[in-house]
Amino acid sequence: MAPRDRILELRKLLDGANYAYYVDADPMMLDSQYDELLRELVQLEEANPEFFDPTSPTQRVGGEPISAFESVPHRIPMQSIDNTYTISDLQSWYERMCELLNEPPVCMCDPKIDGVAISLRYQEGVLIQAVTRGDGERGDDVTEQVKCIRSVPLRLRGEQLPKVLEVRGEIFMPNASFDKINEQRLAEGDQLFANARNATAGTLKSLDPKTVSERNLAFLCHGRGEVIWKDEPLQWHEFVEAVKKLGVPVSDQLVLCQDSQQITTAVQTFEKQKNDLGFGIDGMVVRIDSFKSQTKLGSTAKSPRWCIAFKYPAEQGKTLLKKVDWQVGKNGTLTPRATMDPIFLAGTTVQHATLHNIDEIHRKDIRVGDIVLVEKAGEIIPQVVSAVESERDGSQQEISPPVNCPVCEGPVEKEGPKLYCMSPECPAQFREKVKWFAGRDQMNIDGLGDKVVDQLVDAGLVHHFADLYTLTSEDLLPLEGFAKKSALALVAAIEESKTRGLARVLSAVGFRLVGRATARTIAKVYPNLKTLQQATVEDFVALHDFGEITAETLHKAIHSSRGEELFNKLSEVGVVLSQKENATTDPEFANKTMVITGSLEHWERKALTEELERRGAKVTGSVSKMTDVVIAGEKAGSKLQKAQDLGIEVWDEAQLASLLSL
Repeated sequence: MAPRDRILELRKLLDGANYAYYVDADPMMLDSQYDELLRELVQLEEANPEFFDPTSPTQRVGGEPISAFESVPHRIPMQSIDNTYTISDLQSWYERMCELLNEPPVCMCDPKIDGVAISLRYQEGVLIQAVTRGDGERGDDVTEQVKCIRSVPLRLRGEQLPKVLEVRGEIFMPNASFDKINEQRLAEGDQLFANARNATAGTLKSLDPKTVSERNLAFLCHGRGEVIWKDEPLQWHEFVEAVKKLGVPVSDQLVLCQDSQQITTAVQTFEKQKNDLGFGIDGMVVRIDSFKSQTKLGSTAKSPRWCIAFKYPAEQGKTLLKKVDWQVGKNGTLTPRATMDPIFLAGTTVQHATLHNIDEIHRKDIRVGDIVLVEKAGEIIPQVVSAVESERDGSQQEISPPVNCPVCEGPVEKEGPKLYCMSPECPAQFREKVKWFAGRDQMNIDGLGDKVVDQLVDAGLVHHFADLYTLTSEDLLPLEGFAKKSALALVAAIEESKTRGLARVLSAVGFRLVGRATARTIAKVYPNLKTLQQATVEDFVALHDFGEITAETLHKAIHSSRGEELFNKLSEVGVVLSQKENATTDPEFANKTMVITGSLEHWERKALTEELERRGAKVTGSVSKMTDVVIAGEKAGSKLQKAQDLGIEVWDEAQLASLLSL
């Protein structure tokens, strides 16, 4: 089959699989099959860039990070919905609607998802913009992030498409995804998300779209904005069916109600089912079905009159707090974890809860042995609301922060509300640190993935980063998955990584507050270990984008006994602890903000980014008024169009090569 035909076939298959899974709720293939087909499509598109399509399923994997979000206006304001908490108030609202309309209106009941409101704009069937609610008048443009969500169609289905279709809805995180992310954050020493909504909001606010791609967010439509549609439906329930046929996911829990009693029944019935949906629900939205009636009723300054949200009461229970353990993550963060007598809340039995940090424990005056009030209102992790002080008998024990790490007994220090194990080689941290050290953006050791790291640590072959560089193929052959060829390849990849340079090493060893950008800043000014060790805290403070805390943390890490041992051992095994001489700042690139878009024939994007940064440019992922130059390859798409609209200078690959003197 010709490459073009196979590409089109794969796109159709994958789009159909997304529709079957997210719209019809009837999966047509296993996730593993989907992933295999997607990999094939990625390879074919990379080999045949002339067939680029911005709506291809491959565009969901996430592009380059952006520098900032752009605030844009909503064409039609995104208002909030008034809440009610009792059935009698809900019935009173319906009676008021009857009086205003002079007839009993038909209503639609729709589950209120506990997520982040979003507006998706399609023109001629293609997704062109995704905007958060913001203040209702303006929101953040998160188009690149939302494109990474599989349930959001990049192109609508069918032939007779609306000229303009804005659907409003909710982006949310399924319970299973939330649990997985918090497990990972716990292992890495990051503070846990309190609930799925916070996790969703944090994910969408990530400047790197790849974060969204990795976190399995989902979308369901619950409203409309601007619509230009020749045969636009006249009622909400018809609109829902119409957009569903176009490929837009909608809830399968909608209920059409003819009167107040049916509304009451729908709301009360759904309360018993809401915990079985697999994602957070915090109420039920009741709206007038007729668009004509909605227009007649209008809105107040902040809310439409034609709908109301019934909020279910938070589910609470009392249980005994038996003990608090401190878990150690990758960066040494100590997170308190409560163990309680089992309690059934919101459809699940829970026994553990995060207590976040020691300051939160003291603020709530929570003690071991307390009867605590636990709440789970549409959230996955139960929250300890408070201690029930009236049930204390004097046997309760105050919770003190640990002085020593519970794993390695190293010293613990407090920074802000967090506690940290200060031992850089704490066993609880080490396994995750080696995985980080080997990662693509650090030492980039091809073949040293998570499973291999686990085997090396479990076998006692690696106790320090430097041990990686003493491994032989004979050491690797007994491990699962290794043959002579793969063992030799990994040893060669490890050897090659010795020459990555000081910036990569500083980023890789896991010093707190030192990431890739910070490490590059350090290495530009202090290009070898000797000059780095001679720098003072004041010298570090003077670096670009450095603060006192970062400077003090870095200085302390470098000059600690373990820090000195770390560099000595790496030096002994031949790891280069210096940086190549930077090229003289190039006036064509220095201090310019640049964006790379489209397919380039002679450059791999990451290599070009590093070259431009080496010459003094700042490379970002999105075009804005702050952009100086856009480098446009084939099939550049919307970023090129935006650059032209804003009058930004555009270079093609030939002009780029000329300026690079290549």
